Amino acid sequence: MSGHSHARTVRHQKEASALQRGATFSKMIKILTIAVKESGPNPETNTKLKMAIERAKGFNMPKDNIERAIKNAAGGADVQNLEEVSFEAYGPGGIAVIIEGVTDNKNRTLNLIKQALNQGGGKLAQEGSVRWMFDRKGIIIVDTNLQTDPSKNKESIEMTAIESGAEDIRQSDNILEIYTKPEEVQIIKSTLETKGIKIESGNIEWIAKDEITLEGSDKESAQRLFDSLSDNEDVQDTYSNLKE
Repeated sequence: MSGHSHARTVRHQKEASALQRGATFSKMIKILTIAVKESGPNPETNTKLKMAIERAKGFNMPKDNIERAIKNAAGGADVQNLEEVSFEAYGPGGIAVIIEGVTDNKNRTLNLIKQALNQGGGKLAQEGSVRWMFDRKGIIIVDTNLQTDPSKNKESIEMTAIESGAEDIRQSDNILEIYTKPEEVQIIKSTLETKGIKIESGNIEWIAKDEITLEGSDKESAQRLFDSLSDNEDVQDTYSNLKE
């Protein structure tokens, strides 16, 4: 599902193979189910569900699939055993890693993650030993090339985001990453949309305070580790402080 973070890879998922899309949709169903389980099936009163729906749409999950998942969750199907899990780890070259998932068997998920870490040159860390290296942030992704209004250029979008309460803005090519307080991501996202700015995604993520660079075999091992974790059906997101 993700490599270094959801936000930095979601824009590449639209070209994924049918098999990869199927696996991604299965993961999205778990996220939708957990959201419904916590606060009900109405996205207007359940912010977590609203974000889950938007995220599923970002991965091109069909509307019928989304609605079916919500309906099944509201009816209690496959809800009781699902739980959110989070693990902290060190990867190749000492990079810090946070692994988040949804599972119906925490012990199975833990064992599979340990196996992936052992094979990828990493190891599980004690709770709290890695998380302090990250901040919890809202992140809104805007692709300036996808704006239909010519006036919505990089400078105008940045100004609008700042006026709307954004804490920071980073640019990579045509992609703007707009950072917010976690509790304000949906408010700022809606404000930008009402001003005619097309949003690619909005989510809450772990953002590394400082990034480190890996070279050679360590960098290759880190990517293999991310790929292995992504292939785990219980893993939803993997965050690291590896600089891309």
